[in-house]
Formats: sequence, structure tokens, C-alpha cells
Amino acid sequence: MKRLLFSEFDLDSRLMKSFGHFGFEQATEIQARAIPEAMAGKDLLASSKTGSGKTMAYLLPAIHRLYTQKSLSKRDPRVLILVPTRELAKQVFATLRTLIAGSRFSSVLILGGENFNDQHKDFQKDPHFVVATPGRMADHLKQRHVFLEGLELLILDEADRMLDLGFAQDLKAINSAANHRRRQTLFFSATLDDTEVNDIAKEILREPVRVAVGQGTDEHQDIAQHVYLCDHLDHKQALLQHFLEQFQIKQGIIFTATKQDTVRIAELVSSWGIDAQSLNGDMSQSARSKVMESFSRGKFKVLVSTDLASRGLDVASVSHVFNFDLPKPAEEFVHRTGRTGRAGFKGEAFSLVGPKDWFNFKDIEQYLNRSFSFEEVSGLEPTFKGIAQKRAPQKKQSNKPVKKHKTAPKAKKPSARKKVVFHDNEQQGFEPFKLPTKRKSDD
Repeated sequence: MKRLLFSEFDLDSRLMKSFGHFGFEQATEIQARAIPEAMAGKDLLASSKTGSGKTMAYLLPAIHRLYTQKSLSKRDPRVLILVPTRELAKQVFATLRTLIAGSRFSSVLILGGENFNDQHKDFQKDPHFVVATPGRMADHLKQRHVFLEGLELLILDEADRMLDLGFAQDLKAINSAANHRRRQTLFFSATLDDTEVNDIAKEILREPVRVAVGQGTDEHQDIAQHVYLCDHLDHKQALLQHFLEQFQIKQGIIFTATKQDTVRIAELVSSWGIDAQSLNGDMSQSARSKVMESFSRGKFKVLVSTDLASRGLDVASVSHVFNFDLPKPAEEFVHRTGRTGRAGFKGEAFSLVGPKDWFNFKDIEQYLNRSFSFEEVSGLEPTFKGIAQKRAPQKKQSNKPVKKHKTAPKAKKPSARKKVVFHDNEQQGFEPFKLPTKRKSDD
């Protein structure tokens, strides 16, 4: 299949000028299929694997719309982009800022954990674009700090992840606040098979065009997978040192199971003469943001992280990913390895499988519906060869005759059921989420 050029989309020339700084010429499959539909003003229900370029698939048509169409309101945001995590929000916001640099358009980033009053002041500046996490955006709507009656484009990025994090009610509230017939909605999800994803998609989309590029479990064709069996912790560390010293690594991410191991392994890698830093949930938000920004700018070579970095980190120069420990949720394996092989570049993913990782490894194979072959490093061959699946013990058959009961055994009395108490929110003092009254129309 011939890959389309971005010049073939007939995007606004001012947008193409700023887009040229990224150096992309050919569109990915999700971009080639989603951008024309979005530019035509249609609602979109799209799925694609991680690292497929979906951020540009919605940013380019969104900015093109603002360049080519009149606004519906003088004060309300024109585009709202909702994302599940702070890290992903910052990545999207940085890309957006580059694309609208030098234009008349303004943007604001709204995240939980940041100063609420400062964000209120940002909304008073009437930004054209808002990139936000759903919970904090719903909070501002409730406080009437922002109105969405003039919103032209609602974009949900990684909608399945937002639902996993419990943002369903916030998404519904935001949808209701911007519920008018002229609004366009772009809905992106790693999977469209989930019941909750489909339910909320039906609620907020109007006659959407469905674009599915592969499945959520499909592996990225630009990522080469390598799996090594390991005997113990020291064996894993020896293999990791070999990989880091022997391969040409632009930037790499090492994933561990625990927060403590991120610090320990970062110090270990640094002792090998390789600049490394750790990232984990025990760090303050400002410290985490500083590490992520430094890594994105290439200020150090290796990032050691928990699954914090498995989503929302879009760094094209990540050439290698190392699973020092395998993740327990099998789907996280796809998100971890998807940190490399991005933007059309090739990537390498290495997974170290010890006795403690074995059953997680088998879950990953089952999830991906494939079997991995094992590789070895000369001089570091493992003695561990996997764990055989245990068979259920068979009951021995007895030759003794079965005794018959003279009388039928008495039936056990059913246990008394506990009375289920349903709490009435109003009686218990809970106040259900209500949308603020509409603002008076502009003069």
C-alpha cells in the first residue's frame, strides 16, 4: 500500500509551514485514514496501536479547522483535548505549541495537582485550545470557570485508559456541557472491543466513521523483540550491562517492577559509566516532570522507570526498551515496548525472564497469541529453562464397594441473607454532579 504524503492532505499552508519543523513527509496508516475524515467534519471512532502517530492524526485537522472556519463563540474554547495522564498531556501540549507557534491561536494546559486559581485565570484569557485531564476539567466546569457551549471539537485520546482510571462520569459531564449539534468529536482508543468504551462512544458520537488500524494486541512491526532467560538477579544485571555496553543506544528505557529498583538500577547503570536517572511514583510531581523533560531533550541516555513511562512518553530517539522485570498486566507489555520504534524509526525491545517472571511471560504470550523464541549471550547462558505447567493430580480409583446411606442426609438450612442497605445520596449528604447553568450569551 502506497503511503500518503502530508502534502496530499491539502492542509492550510500556515499549518504546513510549522509542521515542516518535525521533518515528517509520509503519513502513517492511522494518519492517512483519520485525517481526511476529520477534515471533512465527521465524528471519528478510531483505534490503533501505540506509537502509530495518532497525536498528529487529530492535531493537524483540529488546527486546520481553526485556520479555515469561523469560531462559534468569542469566549469559549474552540478545541478541547482530553487525555488520561499528566505525562501524556504535557507531550500533546508541547506538540500543539510547536504547531501553532507564530499563529494567533492560544492554548492552555489544565492538569490535576496544579494551582486551581492560576488555571481559572488562564481560562479568563479565553484560550482557543485546551489540553486537559478529565477530572480537573470537570472541576472547572462545576465551578463555572469555563463554558463549552461554543466548543467546536472534542478530542478524546486514549479513551480506554481514561475509563480504566475512573473518569467515566467526568467524560459524560464534559460531553453534556458541550452538547450541541455543531460539535465534532474525535474518539481514539487502543481497543474498541471493551463494553464500557463502546457504551460511552455511542453516547458522545454522532454517526461516526470507524477507523481501526490493527488490534490493541498487535505488535509494532518496527520493533524487534528479544527474549532472554535468566537464572537470578545477578544474571539479569550482567545481561543488562552487556546490552548497554555492546549496542549502539541513542536513548533507552529500563522498566522495573518496583519503585526501589528504579533508584538502585539507575545507580548501577551510572556506575558502568552510562548517564542514567530514575522515575517512580514516590517522587514529587515537579521532580517527575523535570526528569521527563530532561530525558525528552536528550540530556541523559537511560531512563529507569516503573510503568509511569509506559504511556504518554513520546520520544522518537528511544532506540531500545529493556524489560528488566516483566509487567503483571499483559497489556502493559505492548505499551512498554511501544516507547521505541516511534515516528517511523526502528526499535529494539529486550525482555529478561527469570523464574519470578515466568508466569507473567506466559500471560504475555497468551495475550499476544504468539510464542517467543529465546536468545542467549555467549558466556552468559542460563541454566533456567522455564517452569513446566503443573498437572492436576488424578484421584486414585478405589476397588472398595461404595457404601449406601440408609437414610438421605439432612439438607442444610439456608443461611440467613444479610439485608442490603442502599444509601440515598441525598439523605447521606452526597451532592450529585450537576452542570452549572448556562452563561448569558455574548452581547
